[in-house]
Amino acid sequence: MAWVVDTCLLIDVGIADPAFGQSSAEFLVDHMQDGLTICPVTYVELAPVFGGDRAAEEQFLANVGVIWPEAWTLADSQEAHAAWARHVQQKRQRTAPKRPIADVLIGAFALRFQGLLTRNGADFRQRFPALVVAEPQVS
Repeated sequence: MAWVVDTCLLIDVGIADPAFGQSSAEFLVDHMQDGLTICPVTYVELAPVFGGDRAAEEQFLANVGVIWPEAWTLADSQEAHAAWARHVQQKRQRTAPKRPIADVLIGAFALRFQGLLTRNGADFRQRFPALVVAEPQVS
């Protein structure tokens, strides 16, 4: 079963980030044998990296080994609904992390896959305790 790749790892590779690019690329290669996919939200979040050029983005995803597209399901919506309701409640109590709704959607989507590959594991673990989260080692 495929791993869902969080947007941050793809941005690291796409822009050749000096701090994270190499470790993120190696991490993706290490998990490629299980399959890599993305949430539809990640596809949208990546648009600025490619100046809105869909063909360039899709070529990049193919080169990285990401299988795209993967459908959003009713179960994804239900998981995201519950997670966002919890987030807003925590925000009102001033205990919520400062992560955008995109993370809620990506985490909900990743629940039905092998897990999530990200550099922001703590954010996802807090919101989705049942989600398997893997993070690259940064040297």
